[in-house]
Amino acid sequence: MKPLSPDEVKKMQKVGRLAAELLQHLGQYVTAGTTTNEIDKIAHDWTLSKGATPAPLGYHGFPKSICTSLNECICHGVPDDRPLQDGDAINIDVTCILDGFHGDTSSMFFVGPASEKAQAISDCAYEAMHKGIEAITPGGKTGDIGFAINKFVTRKGYYPVREIGGHGIGSEFHGDPFVPSYGKKGKGEPLRPWTCITVEPMINETGADIVEFSIPDSTIKYYETADKTLSAQFEHTVLITDEGYEILTQV
Repeated sequence: MKPLSPDEVKKMQKVGRLAAELLQHLGQYVTAGTTTNEIDKIAHDWTLSKGATPAPLGYHGFPKSICTSLNECICHGVPDDRPLQDGDAINIDVTCILDGFHGDTSSMFFVGPASEKAQAISDCAYEAMHKGIEAITPGGKTGDIGFAINKFVTRKGYYPVREIGGHGIGSEFHGDPFVPSYGKKGKGEPLRPWTCITVEPMINETGADIVEFSIPDSTIKYYETADKTLSAQFEHTVLITDEGYEILTQV
């Protein structure tokens, strides 16, 4: 992806804040009895009310405005009419488009008190994301990020998903480079100053296979753990600068 101009950086900062505010807003609706379709509708209406549009809606045929991935769902879960239940762990992934630029972020939420297992894997995913972000240096490599994530996650006894990862973002929703959750220092694609990437490690409880599912009328797939054990994910959009980095999707 080509470097952003100063004006484009400001647009990315603005849409990043908007996405962060949307995600924070949705958290209050993660309650027992609420459906993910209802949360999707709230997200859709809120986004439009801010003069933005939800990037997932219609993207390669994806039918909803957000992704909602419950429990064993790794990513790209499709909102539906299943009521949330106490004990559920859910990742909500939002992306807004404002002035032609994308802000992408996700977080784990719990319905009622979190189980010890759900809290532990969620904490690992959150810390792993920050370990990856802290490894960003201008002129560094994507492998630096993946190495930091993988080292942290495996020491905690969890399994980073290798097949899916972060990506370049800006005027495009998904662009180069691929940002893995594993790798070797000094290897991979270069981290170019004044471009943006997402850092979004997906962490599984076991090393079981990943199962891919089709979404009707879409080329997007969603993924689950084969043994139905937990998965967790956090995501930020990050601007690479001449000095280091700036997290754009923070309130």
